[in-house]
Amino acid sequence: MIATPPRYQVTWEKLPDDFVLDDEPVDNINQPSLAAALTESLHLAGRLPDTALTPTNYGICATVDGQLVVKAPDWAYVPQIRVPREEVDRSYTPNLQGEPLAIAIEFISNSEGTEYSNKPTYPPGKWFFYEQILQVPNYVIFTPATGDFEAYRLQAGRYQLQPLDAAQRYFVPELDLWLGVWQGTRETRTGAWLRWWDTADNLLLWGLELTEQERQRAEQERQIAEQERQRADRLAAQLRAAGIEPEA
Repeated sequence: MIATPPRYQVTWEKLPDDFVLDDEPVDNINQPSLAAALTESLHLAGRLPDTALTPTNYGICATVDGQLVVKAPDWAYVPQIRVPREEVDRSYTPNLQGEPLAIAIEFISNSEGTEYSNKPTYPPGKWFFYEQILQVPNYVIFTPATGDFEAYRLQAGRYQLQPLDAAQRYFVPELDLWLGVWQGTRETRTGAWLRWWDTADNLLLWGLELTEQERQRAEQERQIAEQERQRADRLAAQLRAAGIEPEA
């Protein structure tokens, strides 16, 4: 006999104004910079519509069997909100205030384990909440200290571990982008970062990278102009040596 998973009554209600959100420090000290890097490159590449939301350590709400559940992904992407942005300044309720989450990302710290919690009883574990209640189609678990990267796709109601491509990246259909691990330095942190690539294999750049790219382009143009000036000077010298005034 095949066991049938229990059904849950899920409703979408706004977080009460007097609800006290958890203000404990984030589990991973690198979480703010890792999350900001994901959002910044989307924005600079024109991949972040004005109606999109990228909550980070930010309450995502659902009411399960009459009990309010609030979880805070380290980073998430909502394609479109349908309310004024000031209404989602401290929490977001999918389906009520906009579209469901397209992806949720957790950064594992030394206190790992909660990201895999499939506990169905109140308060439910993160894995269970994302998979069974919110039904987020993409769930990524990233370990910044080691660069380990796991991508899960919701298939037939369950998260299934997805194979990565030859470049060790995972394609996120809802964003039409690849997500993968990049090694390097941003601000004061050197190590593994989650980054975006487009379907043409172009890395979505951060602001400092775009500035450096523009500086290199300007320097290249300066060098080309200098080479052209030197070539013109040599040609003029050759003409004068032949008794021809270049202006003529």
